[in-house]
Amino acid sequence: MKIHSAEFLISNTDPKKCPEPEFPEYAFIGRSNVGKSSLINMLCERKALAKTSSTPGKTQLINHFIVNENIYLVDLPGYGYAKASKSERAKWDKFIRSYLINRRNLLYTFVLIDSRHPAQRIDLEFMAQLGRDQIPFVIIFTKIDKLSSSALNKNLAAYKKAMLKEWEVMPPWVTTSSQTKTGKDEIWNLIEQTNKDYLNS
Repeated sequence: MKIHSAEFLISNTDPKKCPEPEFPEYAFIGRSNVGKSSLINMLCERKALAKTSSTPGKTQLINHFIVNENIYLVDLPGYGYAKASKSERAKWDKFIRSYLINRRNLLYTFVLIDSRHPAQRIDLEFMAQLGRDQIPFVIIFTKIDKLSSSALNKNLAAYKKAMLKEWEVMPPWVTTSSQTKTGKDEIWNLIEQTNKDYLNS
């Protein structure tokens, strides 16, 4: 998809203060430091649209961006950040779940997983909760440029095996690298097709 414009709109912790739900919306979430902001920047062809940081837990708000004046992308706080207080984590969990359940124009949640690591309980539990809440999601395996193709295939096979212990079929997934732009076309193609289905429904 051709990117004509990409702009930051608003940050907040109250889903009721999000932009009017007039456009299709796609949210990005994952454990802290998994590469959410870098992926959004890569997709939007902007180096610093979403703020990146080497410090886990940097994103603590619901950050809305608008692309081509008709698509919302959302950078959500990373979950599982151990250095945040329990009360802080509980606050994030509450407004994130409220957003995911109640945002009626949210078409897909992209769950980012670091491809270098084995399946983590916190990710598996988060996706299981999405399933229980009937929130459509796509798994985005990040940082594949950090692995050889054989190591990546081994890790993906192990992850699928872990997922299929709880799921009848593997949820849709895409492999990505913000450095090499791998997965960019696949994600935008998915968004474009989903938008067409949404507008024609």
